[in-house]
Amino acid sequence: MSANPEKIESAGKQSIPGEKIKLSERIGYGMGDLASNFIWQAMSIFIVYFYTDVIGIAAGIVGSIMLFSRIFDGVSDVLMGYAIDKTKSKHGKARPWLLWLSIPFAVSAVLLFTVPDVSTTWQVIYIAITYNVVCLVYTGLNVPYGTLNSLITQDQYQRSVLNVFRMSIALIGVLIVSNLTLPLATLFGGGQFGWVLTFLIFGSIGSTLFYVCFRTTAERVKPANKEQQNKAVPLKESLKTLSKNKYWGIATIFILMTYIFNALNSGAIIYYSQYILDNTLLVGLVTTAYTVFILLGMVFVAPITKRFGKRNAIIVGEIITIIGYLIMMIDLTNVVLILIGTIIRGIGKAPINGSMFALLGDTIEYGEWKTGIRNEGMVYSGGSMGIKVGSGLGAAMIGWVLALGGYVGGSAIQSDSALLSIQALFIYIPLALTILMIILLLFYNLDKKYPQIIKDLQARNA
Repeated sequence: MSANPEKIESAGKQSIPGEKIKLSERIGYGMGDLASNFIWQAMSIFIVYFYTDVIGIAAGIVGSIMLFSRIFDGVSDVLMGYAIDKTKSKHGKARPWLLWLSIPFAVSAVLLFTVPDVSTTWQVIYIAITYNVVCLVYTGLNVPYGTLNSLITQDQYQRSVLNVFRMSIALIGVLIVSNLTLPLATLFGGGQFGWVLTFLIFGSIGSTLFYVCFRTTAERVKPANKEQQNKAVPLKESLKTLSKNKYWGIATIFILMTYIFNALNSGAIIYYSQYILDNTLLVGLVTTAYTVFILLGMVFVAPITKRFGKRNAIIVGEIITIIGYLIMMIDLTNVVLILIGTIIRGIGKAPINGSMFALLGDTIEYGEWKTGIRNEGMVYSGGSMGIKVGSGLGAAMIGWVLALGGYVGGSAIQSDSALLSIQALFIYIPLALTILMIILLLFYNLDKKYPQIIKDLQARNA
């Protein structure tokens, strides 16, 4: 990780307040999350189903493995953040990781579905090992990718625009994955081999897109503290700065709760479609309706957040999401009402998806302003930790709640308690989380302080 800082590729490309990032770089940055979604989102939607209904592992065991893996992986996020802050290469501090780990990520994802035909005990061991490997490699990609947003520009609006491109293009990946995974797996013969071949294709596409992201972006932002530009901050001191950054804590918890929500929404739909709506083909339809309207809403996110602030836009979005759930609860078996509620939820989720990582990015400047230390990698490790621990908790909750309700994998008929557990996973628990997220954001008021913070940091730099 050591190299002459004077040879850094992005040297001389200092971020300028109010600058406009080129369209090619915005799209290139978004390709990174599209790459992740070809693998990560496919796993989020189908991995529990694959283990329970294709391999035949008990849902409770799968949930426990995922929770342990994600909590363990949360620790690795902090270490990865510190590694980024210490990285000095001709490509910068975040971009090189996209180059180094894109192929290992694809390979590890394919191995995840290559569960050997051995005893259940050895299958569980294999799943635990490969799942942890995937999570660790994903850490090595996702933390630097998130950090890259804050290194491209320091302009608050441009960060929001970058994040809108990121999440919009990522949602295209969600549409592709949710609609093509099951048909592709079936086309390739069904069963385990079909899944392996499907993820071999997804992995190849993902690796290519990571390389595109690497080639089309540049790192421009430097610390206001001149000494920190050439000297890494010790881990203990960097952790101490996070403890003083209250807005980082709020943003990280919000992201964690959002990804619990996302995991439940993605992982429960296949069960809800099969056992409540009685049609597994509705997985693609419901997911498409949800995603398309998030995408349509994304068009308005940047100007709305510029006018009203990110926090306020997100709170309104969460209120709209609640309205969507209330419509679905009128009749839980009515496909039309489920679709209408899903569309409304999609509109509500647009400002959340479009702003939450920009929300986290702004806490970097707050931490630097408050402590004098700029640590992008450590700050974004919180975002990655929120993604993975949240996704892990969500996936674990699916396994646990299904087990609590007496769900029997592969059975054509489920008990009333199992059906209730499926309804809770898809509607009741996500609704409760939405209410809690609104309450949490009432304590986040950084939007108003940010312009003055930037002025103060510029004065220090001058």
